[in-house]
Amino acid sequence: MLPEPRTTAIFGSYVLTEAEGAQAVLRDHWVLIEGRRIAAITPTRPEAALVLDRPGRFLLPGLINLHNHCFSEMLARTHTEDGAGRKNNKSIVYTVLMPLSRRGLDLYTPEERMAVARLGVLQLLKGGNATVMEPFRNGLPEMFAAAEEMGLRFYGAPYLFSTADAQAGADGVVRYAGDDGAADLAAWNDLHATWEGRDHGRIRLAMSPHATDTCGPDLLRTATARARELGVPNTIHVAQSPGEVATIRARHGRTPAEYLDWLGVLGPDLLAAHCVDCSGDDLALMARRGATVLNCPRVFARAGTVASFAHFRAHGLRTVIGTDGYNLDLLGELQAAAIISKTTAASATVATAPELIDAVTRDAAAAIGRDDLGTLRPGAAADITAIDIGHPHLQPLFEPRRALVWLANRADVDVVMVDGRLLVEGGRHLFADEAAITAAGAAAIGKIWALPEAQAAFAG
Repeated sequence: MLPEPRTTAIFGSYVLTEAEGAQAVLRDHWVLIEGRRIAAITPTRPEAALVLDRPGRFLLPGLINLHNHCFSEMLARTHTEDGAGRKNNKSIVYTVLMPLSRRGLDLYTPEERMAVARLGVLQLLKGGNATVMEPFRNGLPEMFAAAEEMGLRFYGAPYLFSTADAQAGADGVVRYAGDDGAADLAAWNDLHATWEGRDHGRIRLAMSPHATDTCGPDLLRTATARARELGVPNTIHVAQSPGEVATIRARHGRTPAEYLDWLGVLGPDLLAAHCVDCSGDDLALMARRGATVLNCPRVFARAGTVASFAHFRAHGLRTVIGTDGYNLDLLGELQAAAIISKTTAASATVATAPELIDAVTRDAAAAIGRDDLGTLRPGAAADITAIDIGHPHLQPLFEPRRALVWLANRADVDVVMVDGRLLVEGGRHLFADEAAITAAGAAAIGKIWALPEAQAAFAG
């Protein structure tokens, strides 16, 4: 059981805050937390039950990651790099991730599902994530339980499929089977009734129709209407492969973005993941409708595909950064977004450090309608990520935001506070047996890796 939040004072050699609507960095300030809220930011040391006064910390708003896949990422880890699993098909979504995640959930006991969920949440918290949106197959409700138990601010997004059995055959052609939409929406509603608003609103749900090629018109309209009725975010994979674009063109005579717009799904409440095969016209349409792009550059870079943060921003789209299915490393994604953007634009001035930090703080909070997140100011939620800037690779230091994006890594995450609870200090989770969680989670994933169909999938 996590402790109740208390009065805490944290010293920052640098504190990222705001002045006149723009980022501002304060030197040598304290952040005072009372309960679940920030009470003050002050240059003088306040009184508090818990005082963290070690110098050399860069205090940031708790980082927000709006697109992550714990289970499928761990399934593929160290198996699908260097092109493995991609024979006859350029995307591992239909050759590895979808078939093996479904097989694993059929195979696992509840304890094994919980082991996988805990391992994912542990990695996220240790990597500086305070808020995570996690799309996952709806047979893994333990994601909610692990997030609640370990303190993460969580937007669970159980998938809805019109067809949950999309698989690439030996010829590389994706075939679609089944009709799961009604059952998946019923399961989503049950999870919403159980989990929405738990622990003072720390645990929430998002609607998550899986992708344009696995969700038909009726399901997309119904899911969107339900999301808008409840006021929850709506997230979907859009144009994440040429095959998806070809499928929607063949079925509906439209691009994926046009398909969503035709159905009334495309709007300011939509979080569209990836969009790497969207045309310029598609992106202009999405910008007009106010949609947000969830940019996850590293998972595409490992397959030789460019997913440029600056490209989406140049089309006027609110663009935020997520980790998707690669390494659960948000700081690594920021650096990749910077490098890929500057290289593809042939410009050093795009995708600046302040822009990228906004993409995992203020802009991400705005995308889910949370003006109390993504900022350090009195009255905001007490979510803080602190980076230890005393390491040799971060010194000497002139501009902490540039150091964060270009030089820091997740091993530099020193403190994570969520909703006023100190969860991570000195890079360690204060309320979890990290060794036991790691061993149990790895063993559960190994159970799937041992399957003959898994070996065949990884071999391509």
